[in-house]
Formats: sequence, C-alpha cells, structure tokens
Amino acid sequence: MAEPVASPAILQPGVRVEVCDLVDDALVGAFARLHPQLSSSPPPDAEALERIVGHPANTVLIARAGSDEASDQPSDEIVGAMILVLFPLASGLRAWIEDVVVDESARGRGIGAALNRHAIEIARRAGSRTVDLTSRPDREAANRLYARLGFQQRSTNVYRLDL
Repeated sequence: MAEPVASPAILQPGVRVEVCDLVDDALVGAFARLHPQLSSSPPPDAEALERIVGHPANTVLIARAGSDEASDQPSDEIVGAMILVLFPLASGLRAWIEDVVVDESARGRGIGAALNRHAIEIARRAGSRTVDLTSRPDREAANRLYARLGFQQRSTNVYRLDL
C-alpha cells in the first residue's frame, strides 16, 4: 500500500500525504474524480496509472484527509495528488513537480502545501539540485502557494511541440 513519507510536523492537521505504490480501485476512482479538475485530457485508467506509478523516475504522492465537522469528505478519501519526477542530468539530479491537483471541495485546508512539502523533502533527500514546476497564471491560489513555499518565478520561455 502507500507509505507515509514525512514527519508529522510537516503535515497539516487531518492531512496525510503518502507515496503511492499500489494501483487499486480507490486510486483509479480518485484520478477519475480529480483529473478533470486539472486537465481537459481524459483521466488515466488503471493501465495508465500502473505505468505512471511504476515508472522509476516518478513518485506519485496522494493526500488523504480525514473527515472533520467542516467537511463532508469521507474519512481517508484521496483528496489530492501530484507526481514528482526525478531525473539525472549532466548538471546534476533535477526534480520536477507535475499534475498537482486538490479536490475543489477540499481546497484551502493546506493539502496542496502538504503535497508540495513532501515532494520537496523527497527531492532534497535524493540530492536534487532544484525543484521546478509550472503553473498557469489563472491558477492564482496555486501561484500564491508556490511563492509562499519559496518557489521563485523564473524568467524563461516554455516551449511545447505537439506530437
């Protein structure tokens, strides 16, 4: 199953972040629910999640939030996810955060911060020189979070070639 990765001091109350190493119906269902809140591409099915979780460069993190009186979230439901990619380059080990999503019903509870802190700690322990990510400008809350966590906006051009 998934294993906790950081000391409880890093976690927000009621939030557990785990490294996911098992694809089960709960994970497939969580991605079916969460992915449309992130992207217009179809959510990954079980086979795609097996490739993602099993890839040696990827660390899939999931966030679980126990139910509280202010939320109708069932206990232990997966309410957030992200993928940390670690890759060696000639300039050193690098880390990239991708596909960060927190369920809209659970936002504002520190789940995104907990996911990012865990990813940063994993990258640090692995010896990564940097952690990079991108975020669309219209994701204002996410951009404020990244700044609070110490990420600095870079002056660069991001290019994409559709294949």
